Amino acid sequence: MSCMKWLHRIIAFLGILLLALSSSSRAQDYPTRPVRLIIGIAPGSSPDILGRLIAQWLSERFGQPYVVENRPGGGGNIAMEAVANAPADGHTLLLVTIQSAVNATLYDKLNYNFVRDIAPVASISRQTLALEVTSSLPVRSVPDFITYAKANPGLSMASAGNGTTPHVAGELFKMKAGVEMIHVPYRGGAPALTDLIGGQVQVSFADIASSIEYVKAGKLRALGVTTIARSEALPGLPPIADYLPGYETSGWFGIGVPKNTPAEIVARLNKEINAGLTTPRIKARYAELGAAVFAGSAADFGKFITEETEKWGKVIKAAGLRPD
Repeated sequence: MSCMKWLHRIIAFLGILLLALSSSSRAQDYPTRPVRLIIGIAPGSSPDILGRLIAQWLSERFGQPYVVENRPGGGGNIAMEAVANAPADGHTLLLVTIQSAVNATLYDKLNYNFVRDIAPVASISRQTLALEVTSSLPVRSVPDFITYAKANPGLSMASAGNGTTPHVAGELFKMKAGVEMIHVPYRGGAPALTDLIGGQVQVSFADIASSIEYVKAGKLRALGVTTIARSEALPGLPPIADYLPGYETSGWFGIGVPKNTPAEIVARLNKEINAGLTTPRIKARYAELGAAVFAGSAADFGKFITEETEKWGKVIKAAGLRPD
């Protein structure tokens, strides 16, 4: 081999070595300034609290402020677009939710592509919903409800708005059970729950955290949970999937970053987030919010995001759903 070829090989090797050293140094130095966690939901909401717990934990671990920036509006699209267009240096994070996966199909035109433009970092939690009916409805179980709904088509189904988790949970139920219900969208979960308690609407797929006290007081009747596993909060409720095989819905949350964020920074964030999810403080607070810890690798979360985006895309198209 000629000296020139050897020289070219040595130069190429040195280039690779320098790149590796540069990437390693960049990850070790991260973060070099305060980090933003952008949340597309209003302050004080359950997702907001979940995100703030992670931000606080990361602040403690990295020694830099992780500041929550709420950007509600547009069904979460304002926050998504802001992160998709942010510098890919790990200093802008996004609270990723099931709404992100739903919006990918619900909206015809978006200025970003969820799967392409947001890199997964870590999943953090899943929330269970329950099929709940107003106390006057003469049903006591999921099979009872399906029979009643088929005999009485057009029951009113409340949700927190078009394309929200309670809405798509109900649409999937309608498809699996072969029942017809009229969707009644509200501007948030609280007014939907109020009207369900008052009997103005008859059914809803409500998150357990916000409705459990009404269920325990007998003001609402819960029939089944939307997840495959039972809920620790209401262990007596069977999964809807026991009666409708393949049915599953959960409100899920995780952390994402702009695409092309260095893999070393993603790996460090994933490691620290997963460490936080094992702490009694975070686990206990999540449980109070009706959320279960949902840990895993960045690759695991990426696979999950792709599956959820495809799943809800099919439901949205089949049901002909449109945004508000």
